[in-house]
Amino acid sequence: MTSLSASLPTSVDTACPDGGAICTWVYDISGGSDRLAQFSEWFLDRPIRFLAVILGAWLLSKLLRRSIRKIVTHIVTADRSSTFQRLDRLGVPITGLIEPEEDPIVAERRHARALSISNVLGSAVSVAVWSIGFTTALGTVGINLGPLIAGAGIAGVALGFGAQSLVQDCIAGLFMLLEDQYGIGDVIDLGEAVGVVEEVTLRTTVLRSLNGTVWHVPNGQVSRVGNLSQLWSVAVIDIDVAYDSDLAEVRSILNEAVAEVCAREEFTESVLEPPTVLGVESLGADGITLRVTIKVDPGDQWAIQRAVREHVKVVFDRHHIEIPFPQRTVWVRNEGESV
Repeated sequence: MTSLSASLPTSVDTACPDGGAICTWVYDISGGSDRLAQFSEWFLDRPIRFLAVILGAWLLSKLLRRSIRKIVTHIVTADRSSTFQRLDRLGVPITGLIEPEEDPIVAERRHARALSISNVLGSAVSVAVWSIGFTTALGTVGINLGPLIAGAGIAGVALGFGAQSLVQDCIAGLFMLLEDQYGIGDVIDLGEAVGVVEEVTLRTTVLRSLNGTVWHVPNGQVSRVGNLSQLWSVAVIDIDVAYDSDLAEVRSILNEAVAEVCAREEFTESVLEPPTVLGVESLGADGITLRVTIKVDPGDQWAIQRAVREHVKVVFDRHHIEIPFPQRTVWVRNEGESV
């Protein structure tokens, strides 16, 4: 009896090499049947452990994605007025601007930004969790993970060397989303490409230029970004007058003309501050340049600039104020004549 009990653990270890609870239980109730124990090991114990690891990875992935979404949304929402606070510290006037929390367009953009960031971070976390979970699950069914991990490491190194630009694009896109450099609908200047942003992904930015050209710009190749439609814009209009013009009278007439355009129904809500005639901007070869600035809603500066130029031309013609144009004296010499 003593020798039998001493040999029992060896038989159990042989029949159930993984030490599974179900396999050991089947071995015990079957009176030491190796065949039944091994059958339960392969078709009950190992599948259950495999499914348990997969289920745990799924639950952990869901939990982490939900947590990331809540954290990112909280951070982005709490940072709604940070831009206005920085501008106020710098001494930039923000009178007349709509606070981001009161602007539904800005709120929608903020929500889309939080969703994009949370999706990117959640996808990265899910890939990591599922990779570890699947590898662990394979180990529970008795698969040797050494060659698999070694092969994956070599493939990862090769992929890393071959996809450096892709990794650079993704990292740059992630920081672009985190810093809210631009969003869909913004007019941006990326160097050679200037236009309206139509799509923003982790790898590329798609924008359409004024002539309809669609630009696909990898985020890693963007060295600088000029956002022409964030918070507010400034319409800058340069008007040339002749040198013999009365500048005081011209400034008064110009101020009235610009104010009339700003008072139009289509521009009333767009203008954030009264227009300002800055004065003489330059003394050119053909005339004197006066500059006018108008602070408007983002993206409305081009329409009001065109309307101001058109109305100023009509008003100047009414007051007989000359808008100069280049004048040249041309000397024509016939053949055989001397000048």
